[in-house]
Amino acid sequence: MSEHEPRKQAPEAGLAAVQREHWQHTYAEHPGMYGEVPSEPAVHATAVFRAAGAREVLELGAGHGRDALHFARAGFTVLATDFSPVGLDQLRAAAGARGLAGRVTAMVHDVREPLPLADASVDAVFAHMLLCMALSTEEIHALVAEVRRVLRPGGAFVYTVRHTGDAHYGAGIAHGDDIWEHGGFAVHFFSRDLVDSLARGWRLQEVHAFEEGDLPRRLWRVAQTAAE
Repeated sequence: MSEHEPRKQAPEAGLAAVQREHWQHTYAEHPGMYGEVPSEPAVHATAVFRAAGAREVLELGAGHGRDALHFARAGFTVLATDFSPVGLDQLRAAAGARGLAGRVTAMVHDVREPLPLADASVDAVFAHMLLCMALSTEEIHALVAEVRRVLRPGGAFVYTVRHTGDAHYGAGIAHGDDIWEHGGFAVHFFSRDLVDSLARGWRLQEVHAFEEGDLPRRLWRVAQTAAE
């Protein structure tokens, strides 16, 4: 898919559908695009989850699975979700090749829909840059409410988002609601007010600023715990 196709299709298909197709093509054209080394937030989340006594981890937006595989190697049982079947096929293949298929379950799911899980059924939830995809503020609040619903009391939620101090904020194609598209990828840039509003009813443990990538991207790593 070219850089121009998402802009052309958006009026007919909607930004969400266009972004899904864009990620499908990206994963197909660049298998294992993020490599095998886990992200720094996943390494940090491993310690947070262990301290919380977690055994099961739900990862939202797992992609081709570098972090899901890391959690599995660390001894967790992992349910990895993504809206890209192509990315999840790569995850399943990698898990099988590394002898981790018994610890990793991959499931296609769009986070704009309710999580297909029972109340209080998971110990921990991880999402690296999933919440700052092309989601509206309303959709983000609904997703965090779903995370709270499926987490057991005392369960930990660790997520990362690009924030309004990032160099790409205000650049590229404006979609409204602090969503900006650059190079075909649409990002919802978070203000600190949005982070704080998502923590209401939780115990907010950490908002840590860090940088990632060559730009560099500027992000927050947020850890919050479901009230018992």
